[in-house]
Amino acid sequence: MTGTGHAARSLGWTVSGRAVVDGVTFTVPPGSFTGLIGPNGSGKSTLLRLLAGVHRPSAGQALLDGTDVTTLKRRAIARRLAFVAQETSPDVEMTVSQVVMLGRAPYRARPAGGGEDARAIERAMATMGVTALADRAWTTLSGGERQRVNIARALAQETPALLLDEPTNHLDVGHRLHLMDMLSRTGTTVVAALHELDLAARYCDHLVLLDAGRVIASGTPASVLTPPLLEQVYGVRATVREGPDGRMDVHLAPLPRAIRRPPEVR
Repeated sequence: MTGTGHAARSLGWTVSGRAVVDGVTFTVPPGSFTGLIGPNGSGKSTLLRLLAGVHRPSAGQALLDGTDVTTLKRRAIARRLAFVAQETSPDVEMTVSQVVMLGRAPYRARPAGGGEDARAIERAMATMGVTALADRAWTTLSGGERQRVNIARALAQETPALLLDEPTNHLDVGHRLHLMDMLSRTGTTVVAALHELDLAARYCDHLVLLDAGRVIASGTPASVLTPPLLEQVYGVRATVREGPDGRMDVHLAPLPRAIRRPPEVR
């Protein structure tokens, strides 16, 4: 993406006196596939919402091309980033093609049109393999189909950046691998919250490891996915090696009577 991309500067978000995101600072390399990883409750989803301007931070700043995202209007944000939340959209009386068409809304008063809009919608649906579902009612879709349609809507938005919360949620193995491969090749800046460390290792080129709302480590998969750090944060035994294709492979096993140590900020 052009400009300075996404960054967090001493970013914090507090609820009922509890710091869900606590002093987070990092920069997303433009054009990278950045994975936010960490245990449940580590702050990944909240951090994505802060970066997308959905939440207003309690402290610090979420920056988009050097500008505090909270100072930008929603339409301006929507032309620069597409955000796919973890929660599935509620049931609506729309077809799949109409849902994907919503991705074009930031560019005109009404999300309908031909020409450029139609081509963007067609490309996005083809990429996510949902073209055959175009006339299906949203309410008839499975969880995995809804996830693919939601990502197609984000792709139709044609923004310089994609922010995705658990994008592989509900997807079967084939669609999961297809999605991760597509995201790693798109050339767009991608920031995604991920649970699967094996997928993060193989497809991401930049990782941010979170625990208890704080950044424990950030950098390349090789520098973040180390056995000591994975034992510290996840309480597991890890074997990490470079595969024959040059990508990282991670294999995890439980520790006998593992006791997690307090995280050390790096």
